[in-house]
Amino acid sequence: MKLPPPFKLRMTEFLGPELDQFIEALSSESPVSIRINQYKYPFDIAFKSIPWTQTGYYLPARPLFTADPLLHGGGYYVQEASSMFLEQAILQALPEREGLNVLDLCAAPGGKSTHLASLFSNGLLVSNEVIKSRVTILAENIQKWGTGNVVVTNNDPKDFKEVKSFFDCIVVDAPCSGEGMFRKNQNAIGEWSEENVQLCAQRQKRILADIWPALKPGGILVYSTCTYSLEENEHNLAWVCDQYDAENVKLNLNPDWCVKETEYSKCIGYRFYPHKAEGEGFFLAVVRKKGGTQNEFKFPKKRGKTTLIPMDDKSGMFNEILNNFDQWKLYAKGEEVMAFPALKTREIEYLFDALDVNYAGVSIGQVTKKELRPDHALALFIGLNDKYFPEISVTKEDALKFLRKDDLVFSNAQDGWNRILYNGLGLGWVKKVGHRFNNYYPKEWRIRLAMDKLQ
Repeated sequence: MKLPPPFKLRMTEFLGPELDQFIEALSSESPVSIRINQYKYPFDIAFKSIPWTQTGYYLPARPLFTADPLLHGGGYYVQEASSMFLEQAILQALPEREGLNVLDLCAAPGGKSTHLASLFSNGLLVSNEVIKSRVTILAENIQKWGTGNVVVTNNDPKDFKEVKSFFDCIVVDAPCSGEGMFRKNQNAIGEWSEENVQLCAQRQKRILADIWPALKPGGILVYSTCTYSLEENEHNLAWVCDQYDAENVKLNLNPDWCVKETEYSKCIGYRFYPHKAEGEGFFLAVVRKKGGTQNEFKFPKKRGKTTLIPMDDKSGMFNEILNNFDQWKLYAKGEEVMAFPALKTREIEYLFDALDVNYAGVSIGQVTKKELRPDHALALFIGLNDKYFPEISVTKEDALKFLRKDDLVFSNAQDGWNRILYNGLGLGWVKKVGHRFNNYYPKEWRIRLAMDKLQ
């Protein structure tokens, strides 16, 4: 692998005699890793576990993930192993996580957000993406994960300046120069320059400055990048601690993880090198906002931006559709019926009023005079009562045909809406009308590979 000479010089300063091992690792195959959805994954795991997370595993080879219906049903997420170290930051810095408000600021395509949604299963996650074109894939992956405790937003970091002291935890996986991705993305090598490193470092400071007011006193900010430069990592960490009322949080490391602890200006961060830890290049650090644990957030007067209307389940229909119905509250937005976590409805109403919300909670469907037309997200939701709708268990071949939005015929289907299952995971809906079956898999999500390519 041909690396820019200035980059090699920088890495020599970090690694010294280990540089050759580092370069050799960049020429090897990247590890393949997944993180399972503990609420959905239907099998026992026989793969090698990733040691810094309870739900991550290395695969022996890279399969064709598109051809696995479990991925489309939210059974697991394909994620780089080093980035799962986020779990250690959360578990160690926030041992009490009940009912907290969390922000994943730079969230697309959704790896860290789906991880956070599970770690804060009884809290509220705001999964934000700055770039509008990337919000769609983020919302798709959030729906597939199916926890129902996430609000997907499309806002610039500066928009959160007004959401003061709202979040107990903020994760900033900052856009960076991408040095840690050289092994996976050869194009990143050609785009690298020392000037770009400096530009990224300045942009990261602006992001951190914009988001800091939204963090509660006593709350934590997890800062991470997929790069090695001091300017984007340790320098920015020290800048936050110096510029704001912040204290660095030290994490406990298992030596077997081979994670490198670094210290700069009395601030400690954590580095992953591919010749040491089994993963890509990664940096993470944690800071806590000083000032105690008191909640300074006060709900402001509503601006009237949202069109959410609280609903009563007078028919009792939704009580039967959702498990633990008392844990959810229904809202109407136009013809759409949505369910939000009951303990977080005031917060979600506020977010609809303050931010640009793309998706929230779980979309149940549209109610007409004749019936409920279930939304695709409902088929993926872990809180769906699986006794309410008829279900059709399918083979892998038929599951792939369904995911391609092909026409299918089922001898065991009932009239009306039927939920398609593969190994117990909901994939979507078909509707039987007479002898016809309508496939309601979202066309924008469908698999575009031919069936012979999926075998």
